[in-house]
Amino acid sequence: MSREGRAVQRDRERQDLQSGPEGPPVLGPTVDAQTRCIHYRTVLDVIAIRFACCGEFYPCHLCHEETAGHPSRPWPAASRHERAILCGLCRCELTIQEYTRSPHDPRCPRCGAVFNPRCSRHHALYFAPAGE
Repeated sequence: MSREGRAVQRDRERQDLQSGPEGPPVLGPTVDAQTRCIHYRTVLDVIAIRFACCGEFYPCHLCHEETAGHPSRPWPAASRHERAILCGLCRCELTIQEYTRSPHDPRCPRCGAVFNPRCSRHHALYFAPAGE
């Protein structure tokens, strides 16, 4: 088994140990139960985003673009308290503020899962800058 395969297996085992609820559905072309999709599927790609336009969770902006049937819009800056991020491991819903607090070392505050730090490159697609 490859290194990535072993890491995914460890993540699955870790998820099985979590006592959290199943959580909301994640729409779009997911490839596993941890919110990875056909566009982003590394061991660190374990979040889904609730889109402000429809209130539905998708793994990424491309999944939303391809399947939602409407254009996306970013969360307003005043919505930092909204629970708009879903951890794919423990299914905990994080606020935008919790998720964006540490862009260079993003982690789930509940289970400690490490999120992909490169996702911060796309924050402007999901979250309006402060002051807007």
